[in-house]
Amino acid sequence: MPDTDEVLPDLDLPGVHRLQVPTPFAVGPVNTYLLEGDPLTLIDSGPNLATCLVALEAGLKDHGYAFEDLELLFVTHQHVDHLGLTRILAERCDAEVVCLDRAAGVIGSWGERAADDDKYAGRVMLRHGIEEPVVVALRSLAAIVRSLGASAPVTRTLEEHELVTMGGRSLEVLHHPGHSPSDTLLFDASDGTLVAGDHLLSKISSNALLTRPLDAEGEEDGPRATPLIDYRRSLLATRALDAHLVLGGHGPEITDHRPLIDARIADQDRRAEKLLDLLRVRPMSAHELATTLWERVAITQAFLTLSEVLGHLDLLIADGAALEDDSGDVIVFEAA
Repeated sequence: MPDTDEVLPDLDLPGVHRLQVPTPFAVGPVNTYLLEGDPLTLIDSGPNLATCLVALEAGLKDHGYAFEDLELLFVTHQHVDHLGLTRILAERCDAEVVCLDRAAGVIGSWGERAADDDKYAGRVMLRHGIEEPVVVALRSLAAIVRSLGASAPVTRTLEEHELVTMGGRSLEVLHHPGHSPSDTLLFDASDGTLVAGDHLLSKISSNALLTRPLDAEGEEDGPRATPLIDYRRSLLATRALDAHLVLGGHGPEITDHRPLIDARIADQDRRAEKLLDLLRVRPMSAHELATTLWERVAITQAFLTLSEVLGHLDLLIADGAALEDDSGDVIVFEAA
């Protein structure tokens, strides 16, 4: 786990400042990025909490700016610690709110989408063996977390690979989903700076969370998403970039992204092999695998561990090493 109390120094990067905003989550502060120049840009905002708004205002003031000076607000992805304050900031300044085109529907109606995601997650948990009382408890917790976000009034959207000017920099827009379906990166090819959101973090591996696709309508069931497969594909695309400095959504910057990505993929392979060893003993549900692998799973971690296990099972299924039996009330997996 990262040191959640770690105060990071500002970046040694002309015209780019890291502003840390506290969060109530174990991951610790979220990094927002101020890009000086035309237009004055803030990337991500922090959760919708008064303490976070105060911290962000203080961070801007340290560099001689106020909320009213901001001209562009960019959202990297749909999680509350990255978009929560965007709406309030947009009301305080005359700034554009910008995101990936495919993410606009989620960010623009985030509350309704998040509520449908929570209902979908509840059904997935029941289908994969998590007991109903735990699901009910997690739905209540999800409602609290949902209150830390807010829909943002998107005023401009960007296509993947489009070049956009932020803070005097020409940045390429990249859609690298996996941690969330809307993960959006910004790449400056002139100096190799990559703003990565939570796609790649220096000290912890990013969860590939089970979430409905961006084009999902209502809360209806469809084919289960395969976020870890998406994430691996995205990691390999990021590995191919000539990035010299990766600015993540939490923790310090990354100066050598390829060995880190190789280590993340190797970790995924090892965990998948552990799950396959368990399935060679007997067929199990995803929740049984999670409780066997981690022994004691806190209620608050039940969905996170389920996402983790299902993601690695998807890798095994894609390789032909495991099979999924959905004929019963609870889905069971077995070694092929």
